[in-house]
Amino acid sequence: MPVNPNDIKDLIQTAFPGATVTVNGADGVHLSAEVIAEEFRGKNRVQQQRMVYAALKGLMDGPDGALHALALTTKIPD
Repeated sequence: MPVNPNDIKDLIQTAFPGATVTVNGADGVHLSAEVIAEEFRGKNRVQQQRMVYAALKGLMDGPDGALHALALTTKIPD
């Protein structure tokens, strides 16, 4: 079942209030996201990405996950 990009954005913004979140993708299965959040400060890229994946509440878990691929970019605000 395809995932609405706005639903992904809402999940991420709930986990990172005040973050700038952009989610793109038309097929609902392969999406890209850019997340700029203060919560990433002091964390390495792997830790940052794990934080975002945790916010997705299992949508990417295993072969039965609703979201097949998420090209993820994380940044710290300037």
